[in-house]
Amino acid sequence: MIFSLTACGGNQESASPSPASQQEETQNTQAASSSEEGNSSQDNNGGSTDSKILIAYFTAAENSGVDAVSSASYSTVNGTAVGRLRAVADMIQAETGGELFSIQTSVVYPADGGELIDYASKEQEDNARPELTSQIENLDQYETVFVGFPTWWYDMPQALYSFFDAYDFSGKTIIPFNVHNGSRFSGTIDTIQELEPDAEVITDGFTVSERDVSDASGDVAEWLGGLGY
Repeated sequence: MIFSLTACGGNQESASPSPASQQEETQNTQAASSSEEGNSSQDNNGGSTDSKILIAYFTAAENSGVDAVSSASYSTVNGTAVGRLRAVADMIQAETGGELFSIQTSVVYPADGGELIDYASKEQEDNARPELTSQIENLDQYETVFVGFPTWWYDMPQALYSFFDAYDFSGKTIIPFNVHNGSRFSGTIDTIQELEPDAEVITDGFTVSERDVSDASGDVAEWLGGLGY
């Protein structure tokens, strides 16, 4: 079986972000409430729109403890070690002006790629639902939700099942994005449609190999342009 686990690339990154960049990343991962952020996103012409955008993502890099900065879950982007899904989320934010939300759990995932492979397999076998420790503030304000995740064993991480169990996205537009190690989305978009039958799930999601994340900004911009962003 080919195992598609984004946290298990062949080349582990050794670069570590500075304390300042770590603090900035922590601050940016929380979706602010409407009282903390502006009430509009930017459209393609620089104007404001009434629709707010949320960019929710799960990366093992932000769920692996303080010693994970050199783990296989990271890539080096502009000289800084960053979780691969976070890197793509940042690219989407740069184009859409959306708010970032890091899906975090009570589980401390192994930083080592080999151990993470085994842990992910066991979670799937148990059909686990990891406890979420981050919450979206005022979901009603968002009409469009980008949802990003790695492909683990041809499926979403179990944390994404917890995420979709926790929130009702009825009437919203869900746009998936994904980092993989060979199997792209597999059947995960169909799974999202099954879990959120009353949402509009965009099937033309963005998926990129873990090896190409650091150079994906142009592809992300082109994809978003095709969707009208």
